[in-house]
Amino acid sequence: MTHRTLLRTAGLVLTAAAATLAAGTAQAQFQERNLRLSSGSGKDHPTGNGIVKMAACALAKSGGKLRITPYWDNQLGNDNTATQSVRSGSIDMVVPSTAPLVSMVPELGVLDLPFLFASETEADQVLDGKAGAWFNAKLPAVGLVNLAYWENGFRNATNSKRPIQRIEDFSGLKMRVMQNPVYIDTFKELGANAVPMAFSEVYSALETRTVDGQENPFALIDNMKFYEVQKYLSLTRHSYAALAMLMSKKTWDGLSPQEQETMKTCAAEGRDEQRKVSRAKAGSTLEGLKSKGMQVNDIAPAEMARIRDKVKVVYEHQAKAIGSESLGLVMGELKRIRGQ
Repeated sequence: MTHRTLLRTAGLVLTAAAATLAAGTAQAQFQERNLRLSSGSGKDHPTGNGIVKMAACALAKSGGKLRITPYWDNQLGNDNTATQSVRSGSIDMVVPSTAPLVSMVPELGVLDLPFLFASETEADQVLDGKAGAWFNAKLPAVGLVNLAYWENGFRNATNSKRPIQRIEDFSGLKMRVMQNPVYIDTFKELGANAVPMAFSEVYSALETRTVDGQENPFALIDNMKFYEVQKYLSLTRHSYAALAMLMSKKTWDGLSPQEQETMKTCAAEGRDEQRKVSRAKAGSTLEGLKSKGMQVNDIAPAEMARIRDKVKVVYEHQAKAIGSESLGLVMGELKRIRGQ
């Protein structure tokens, strides 16, 4: 073997050793962990696709050490109770709608304003951009860390009484809404009797006619089998609902920097998968709801304009609680996105 060959072989051995050492050092940054994650939806909801993707990503990047164990269908409590458990550190993660977080971070109420977003693309750009980062910075103070914004999607109204074709059709309907001041205000302005209620209680309330209707995206209407207890689905698209992939700050602070980076990266991968599945399935989910007996109706453009005009006052009502900085930031971002 020539001197040059010996040097080349030695170089290859050293390179391989360095790579092995680096891999070993990287793996040493991970500890054996089993993170419990609470989800309000079932595994067959698009959020389930995202969670499975995120969990596989974390497992692969950590060499099998970083495990995420999901608990479906509110097994660990509804959005409110599970979020409180995450704040205390008794649960590691939860993926709630942002609406219940408003009681802790009032500025998030801006995301619940009626007809705020015209499309999913607008919502993505706002939530994945500087506005989303600004909201994220407020969460550690209440014991939470947001890894990424996922989506529930645009919300539509269902009820057991009649199709909603104009504002007057809301009159007198007992509509379950989230425990959130913006949603309560919005449906009161539309003439409905807004009944705030935890999501886990909705099916029973609809079945017993404690309430007449509710409002949610197609996937949740299907996933929760609301078609069994609701006849009419009206395509109002009155609000876009975001989800937040939250981790307990106590759990987060106990992670190494590499574990933290992995969780953020994998939450983003899960987000992309969840949004993709949610949007790809929207049309087929709606057709499925029709085939299961729901009567679906569009609302004429002139009537939608009346509905939009009616709820504009909600922006004024909620401005003080939300705060001018939050409103200004989101509205400014939307103007930029829309080229206004």
